[in-house]
This record gives sequence, structure tokens and C-alpha cells, in this order.
Amino acid sequence: MNLNAACTNILDQLEEVVFQIKESDFSKPIATLSHSTLGQHLRHTLEFFICLQQGVDTGMINYDKRAHDKLIEQDKFIALSTIGKIKDFVRNQKEDSVLKLEVGYDPASDECVSIHTNFSRELVYNIEHAVHHMALIKIGINEGAAYVKLPDGFGIAASTIRFRESIESSR
Repeated sequence: MNLNAACTNILDQLEEVVFQIKESDFSKPIATLSHSTLGQHLRHTLEFFICLQQGVDTGMINYDKRAHDKLIEQDKFIALSTIGKIKDFVRNQKEDSVLKLEVGYDPASDECVSIHTNFSRELVYNIEHAVHHMALIKIGINEGAAYVKLPDGFGIAASTIRFRESIESSR
């Protein structure tokens, strides 16, 4: 499976889950998630992909400069539309663009460091980041929207799935 297909698979899983969540549960604070919402975790995840898309357009990615779009985190239909747009973007990427990644880790300063990267490397990062937040979303769903049927492997890294399968097959 190529990276674009792996990414699309992750986005398909998110879409399937968001489609099932009741609107009232999408933006309901969940105690286990430090009172954040399913919508906030989804928005955070999607905005990293949006930053990547903007980076392909400009040549510079900065994940800290996300929009924190309240509409994505509060309206599941806007979130679903956003997922669709990101899937279209990922499917249409045919070349591995050279990019710069701007990062700043000093909480007392806006100073950033710029490093070389590329589209494929950043797509890998976004996939891993999405899986991490999907695991958190799964915890939130178990507490606040247990009626949602999660896709197999939701929020589990592909390497973990392979490892678990190898353990099962060796028994």
C-alpha cells in the first residue's frame, strides 16, 4: 500500500466514525479527555493535514500556525466536508515535493527553526499523528458515544496490528 492509499484509509475510518456520531455528542466535553471533545481531537488532526496542503502550495509547513477552526470541531458536517477535501488533496498528490518545516519549541519565543523535509515524510508524520489522535477519539467514543461502531484497527498503528496478528497466528 502506498502512502497516499494508507492516508486515505485513515481518513476513510475517521469519516465512517464521524458519520455515526450524533451531533450533540460531537461537541460534548468528555471527562476522560480532560474535558476536550471528539470534535476538538478531530479538528486538531485534520488541521495538520490542512497545514501540509498549505505547505505544498507555499513550500513551507508550520503545524503551530493552525487555524483552530471552531466550525470543524463543532459541526460534524463541516468536519466531514473537510475530510473529503483532504482525501481529494492526498489522492491528487503525484510527486514528492521538497518542503521546509518551520518549528518552534521555545514557549517564551516565536523564534522558529527551518528544516528540510518533503511531502512523503510529512504525510508519514500526519498518518502517525492521526492514528495517535484516533486512539484518543476511541477512548472518548467509549465514554461519550458508545453506540458508534469503530472500524477494525481504528486508532491502532499498522505495525501493532501486524504484531498482534503474528502472535495470534503463532498460537
